[in-house]
Amino acid sequence: MWSSLAAIATQGMGDPRMLNTIRKYVGLPLVHRSQRLARRFLRQTRDSRQVQNDLLLSRIARHADSQFGRDHHFGEIKSPADFRRRVPVGGYDRHEPYIDRVRQGDTSALFGAGTEVLMFALTSGTTNRPKTIPVTREALKDYREGWTIWGIMAFDAHPRILDSGLKPILQLASDWRESFTPAGIPCGAITGLTAHMQNPLIRITYCMPPSASKIKDVESKYYLALRLSAYRDLGATIAASPSTILAIARLGDREKQTLIRDIADGTLDPKWSIPDEVRQAVRIRTRWKRRRTARRLEAIVERTGRLLPKDYWPNLDFLANWTGGTMGAYLRNYPEYFGDHPVRDIGLIASEGRFTIPIADGTPAGVLDIRHHYFEFIPEDQAGRDDPETVEAADLIEGRRYFLVPTTAGGLYRYMIHDLVRCVGFEGQAPLIEFLSKGAHFSSLTGEKLSEYQVVEAVSNAQRRLGIRLTAFLVLPSWGDPPFYNLLFEEGDLPDSSTESRLIAEVEEQLQRVNLEYENKRATQRLGPIRAFRIAPGSWADFQRRRLARSGGTVEQYKQPCLLSDLEALEGFRPPGPRISAHA
Repeated sequence: MWSSLAAIATQGMGDPRMLNTIRKYVGLPLVHRSQRLARRFLRQTRDSRQVQNDLLLSRIARHADSQFGRDHHFGEIKSPADFRRRVPVGGYDRHEPYIDRVRQGDTSALFGAGTEVLMFALTSGTTNRPKTIPVTREALKDYREGWTIWGIMAFDAHPRILDSGLKPILQLASDWRESFTPAGIPCGAITGLTAHMQNPLIRITYCMPPSASKIKDVESKYYLALRLSAYRDLGATIAASPSTILAIARLGDREKQTLIRDIADGTLDPKWSIPDEVRQAVRIRTRWKRRRTARRLEAIVERTGRLLPKDYWPNLDFLANWTGGTMGAYLRNYPEYFGDHPVRDIGLIASEGRFTIPIADGTPAGVLDIRHHYFEFIPEDQAGRDDPETVEAADLIEGRRYFLVPTTAGGLYRYMIHDLVRCVGFEGQAPLIEFLSKGAHFSSLTGEKLSEYQVVEAVSNAQRRLGIRLTAFLVLPSWGDPPFYNLLFEEGDLPDSSTESRLIAEVEEQLQRVNLEYENKRATQRLGPIRAFRIAPGSWADFQRRRLARSGGTVEQYKQPCLLSDLEALEGFRPPGPRISAHA
């Protein structure tokens, strides 16, 4: 029966009536199974300490015979305290020699007998060489279960999305086979692997097919996302960064005539850099002529002069993406493009795994995923110590800030991921965690120790006080006598030089308020005032391409920084004209 339904689904990908029938028949049983998993997770939060203890000792026992296990005496570990004594906190460099052996095909370096490594997830970090994180079958199961729990809780909070089974969802993925190790193991994005392994009957819910993960050109992928979703009654958008969703919306407005023509004619314009194999794979979805929909979109443009999601997706149930840390700068643009729709954080997710599961809209906080990873936390004031003390999840103090230290099924033990988080409460014994920033995003020209978190707070407060909105921004240092920082924003974000002057003055005041060392360095003239630096339109897209090309990361998990310490980074930006101004 299931194979017959899958065949029907494949043949009817372009017919919304057939898709609705299949979603209704298949979707509800899947929802019921997911609800049982979510209820089990919530029950586990009541006994978080024991769940974490059992998970750790089970994982240690399973991999005791690995080389890493023997080197760290896993056979002698009988408690979390033993684990802390035997295994030091460490970052990627400590794990790399073992991971390198796994890349060569020797899984026993990190894992016990019978462990299957499906791929390596490439990080989106700032190093010249991407880090490779092993994805075992167990790690993939953990990752997918975390998404399932998150999804069903989001759907339960927005039951309209389950009308007629499950409304369509727009979510992007990247290629899980970007490259291969010497042993032939794929390297790429875990999002691509999960899309590849989806049941065809689940896959029809998603607008983007797995083959689309092979599109390398960012705007071409965004256009295809619109081409396959703008005519549908979308239920949700899911992305890591809100900048991705905004970029898709802006592209749709800019390319509205091309989009409307393609939808009307059942075509896919050849100007987009979409591989032939992908075009062939999506042909069954794009060949249908939707002239009634095209007329509706044309009417929107005639009425408003624009083509925005709030008009062509009026029944959107929610948007899902990161909302914590630096993301607030993007979220302020959502009402203009999407109208008044709730936003739910997708949780703290990295190449290393999913670490939190948000259970409410409008907050970056999520329940720590105690079911799938063992967690420790380093208090913020102990950061940088060679042997820092750690705190278990159940012992966090509400309001305190910590660095996250997970132990995962992917062979990472007491892994220093450099994510600064804050405990904002508890669900049972499991802490609610809010992401603040990457600890690596600090800059200190003269000892001011300016953090990305402080920069975002200062610029956000300044925009709010002045009633303006920047599309995006970045603070970069410059050496001089004295040295100073630059606030970069695109030409067109501010109407005139007077507004620019007021913004810079307000940002300067806010930086001195949130960072006392910055205030002191400014008062003693060891640090110059922040300067405005207008950049040419399209600069943020170019910046993203350069960073992704260097790091090997994925578009979906790209986080545009708001602060970098690189003194040469400014050279990569082109001002639109000689409008660089300093303000005391």
